[in-house]
Amino acid sequence: VEYSFPDYSIYPKVRFAVGFLTRGCVRKCPWCVVPKKEGWIHAVNTWQNIKRPDSRDIVFLDNNILAHEHGISQLESMIGQNVRIDVNQAMDARLVTPEIAQILSKLKWINYLRLACDTSAMIPIVRQAVSYLSEAGVKPYKIFVYSLIQDVDEAHKRIVELDKMGVQPFAQPYRDFNGGEPTHEQKRLARWCNMRATHKTIPFEKYKY
Repeated sequence: VEYSFPDYSIYPKVRFAVGFLTRGCVRKCPWCVVPKKEGWIHAVNTWQNIKRPDSRDIVFLDNNILAHEHGISQLESMIGQNVRIDVNQAMDARLVTPEIAQILSKLKWINYLRLACDTSAMIPIVRQAVSYLSEAGVKPYKIFVYSLIQDVDEAHKRIVELDKMGVQPFAQPYRDFNGGEPTHEQKRLARWCNMRATHKTIPFEKYKY
């Protein structure tokens, strides 16, 4: 199944290819099912096998593409090719070095370059990654940052810090492994953050869901 080429004719409105270069992850974040589902990170495919002949766009679903040499070499091999990409599940800011930033800056992105900032401890790390990317020529407004919402006050402060960096935060209310619904306040923060019109004009403290 992993190597079967999808029948994109079933979805005529989808104009991009979808696939994994790597599966698994080196992290064991307590809120994430990936380590249990996919195990330790390992190579599974190449972008040439994933790319559609009728489209230059590829959406990669890798959960930590920068944590494996195969993922990095695959990204590097797409530089200068007629390919636009999106690493849809975000990249690990802890692994963005000046050298990695240079590679990422030379790729063609469908829209945003995506990072994640799920805890307050990640704020200085994301700030450093954004600085490396900016030095390599990637504007902060082209960086999209996923932010997990568990504790609402903590997540709100994190979003404010991301705003100061000039990136695009995107709030994701936590759902447990049993499918539990996010709380009203978690949903309220996510709606405020993810609706640009409210996020840019109304402080969260004054926002009414």
